[in-house]
Amino acid sequence: MPTELTWDSTEDIGILLQEKFPTVDPLTVRFTDLHRYVTELPGFSDDPKGSTEGKLEAIQMAWYEEYKDNQ
Repeated sequence: MPTELTWDSTEDIGILLQEKFPTVDPLTVRFTDLHRYVTELPGFSDDPKGSTEGKLEAIQMAWYEEYKDNQ
């Protein structure tokens, strides 16, 4: 996994969110909370204001794939 995460590190972020919140269904997370979860991850180094709805949706879907694989 890269040492620095950006908004485009969707798969890596999805894995880390699944590890941090294993019982949370990603589809129930509001984008405002998801934004906070991502920016609080160790190694996240991108501009917090650089997120878009599309980037958050891609991260949510990557997290959801990890979530489904672990159920």
